[in-house]
Amino acid sequence: MLFTEQASLDLSRMHTNYYFLRQLAPALTHHLVGYRVVTCFSQEKDELVVGLTNGAAEFWLKMHLSAAMPMLVLPESFHRARQNSVDLLPDLMGQEVAQVDPFPQDRVLQFRFQSGATLLLKLYSTRPNAVFRLTPEAPAELFHQRYTADAELHALPAEQIAHASGTAATPPAPDPLKAYPALGDIPLRYLRAHGYDPAPEEVKRRLIHNVIAQLEKPEAFYITKLDGRTRLTLLPVGEVEATLPATDPIGALRRFVPLLLGRKAYELELRQLRQTLEKRADEAAISAQMARRRLHALENTVGYRQTADLIMAHLTQIPAGATQVEVVDFYQDSQPRIIKLKATETPQRTAQNLYRKAKNQQIETTELAARAERREAEAFWCLERLEELAELPPELRALRQWRKQHALDPVTTAKAAQELPFKVFEDSGFTILVGRNAQNNDLLTQRYAHKDDLWLHAKDVTGSHVVIRHRAGQAVPAPVLERAAQLAAWYSRRKNDSLCPVTYTPKKFVRKPKGAIAGQVVVERENVVLVVPNNPFEKNG
Repeated sequence: MLFTEQASLDLSRMHTNYYFLRQLAPALTHHLVGYRVVTCFSQEKDELVVGLTNGAAEFWLKMHLSAAMPMLVLPESFHRARQNSVDLLPDLMGQEVAQVDPFPQDRVLQFRFQSGATLLLKLYSTRPNAVFRLTPEAPAELFHQRYTADAELHALPAEQIAHASGTAATPPAPDPLKAYPALGDIPLRYLRAHGYDPAPEEVKRRLIHNVIAQLEKPEAFYITKLDGRTRLTLLPVGEVEATLPATDPIGALRRFVPLLLGRKAYELELRQLRQTLEKRADEAAISAQMARRRLHALENTVGYRQTADLIMAHLTQIPAGATQVEVVDFYQDSQPRIIKLKATETPQRTAQNLYRKAKNQQIETTELAARAERREAEAFWCLERLEELAELPPELRALRQWRKQHALDPVTTAKAAQELPFKVFEDSGFTILVGRNAQNNDLLTQRYAHKDDLWLHAKDVTGSHVVIRHRAGQAVPAPVLERAAQLAAWYSRRKNDSLCPVTYTPKKFVRKPKGAIAGQVVVERENVVLVVPNNPFEKNG
């Protein structure tokens, strides 16, 4: 059965294109005849590794069988992991390689063994797979068992491959390209660059014939940059970075794959870093704007202290049980002002409560001003880092060194959440742990928290214990402390308050008294920060 379903999709990957496999297969045959399979396993998702030896040398095949990037890799050496490694295809062990062939006009590489067993590598951009049969009549063993249709994929006889691999005759008009479904995008661009589209039919057929001849017997392999992507080609299209001998497709693949993977990793990490910095800058700017807006409102409205002063100045005019009183406001050019009162509360008690609120308002004003400055500084810092990022050399090592230097390591929240029984958040390289209930709070504070970790809790109410993990040589930045304090307020009985005081202290100053109930502790030294209860990580899911 000739399997061409989906083979025409995403033909831009020429390192898995038929014309490259046509060069690679005989090189693998020449190299591997007489080699036997000694190991077959998987230690990464969508990865199949096969090790072979002839008794004196080893050869490794590593197949990436993910739809995102199917690929055949030929590492010169490979070290199997001690853990998370699973043996596969036990009947493949001991099989001796006889022949390697490509399916004609397709993306399937066929390994035939002396015993008659076969291993087919289906390198499609959708549903890639590996299919093993011990005999031609035996049921198929699939690497991706969910692709059940692949059980119908059978090896082709050598005679059929040899016959189909001959150069096809260019058909008559109107579309001579239909004879070559495996051409892909690079040969088409090459043809158009040589005047294919406006050419007469006879010239088109001649151009196609010449390109096919170059693909079947290439002068060299080329590593090129095309539309910002690194490609392995058989034609000099795009910006040629390296020209490799056509006699060594194995060497070309070994040169190309590490370069491609390194650049893809660089592009991914660069994009993630840019998104992280842009998001942090936006969040910091919005937070600073909200703090400034609230600060302006507090500074431009009548304060609690002024109202309390007016009550105390007019005590003799306020009858018992009054619900309001009209006074002369000496703060506002002696304008009359009505102050509401509680009938069940003495004016002195009302004034006392207002003075207490005024003190909290003054604390809030100070906190808001400091927060606005911190968040504005953080937004500016992120914008500066974005400018630096744009000037970095396009190298993965340089990018990772820069990322480490600025404590911008990638988030590992999901992994940490699997390992720890708490709510886990990551912020600027710091891990924040939040207890889930009273017993969980005890576990966090008494078992998991280190003496140098920073411990937080909403003041004077029940709530979750929060711990910021200590990082050697690094103080907890103010924005991280603020967001952790917001979590402590959010996961407490003060969740719905407009403002919440939060205690924070090194964990070494937190102890559990003998006989105390679950979650109850004593704090020997404390600092207090005033925050708005919130989960600042809620947008991240």
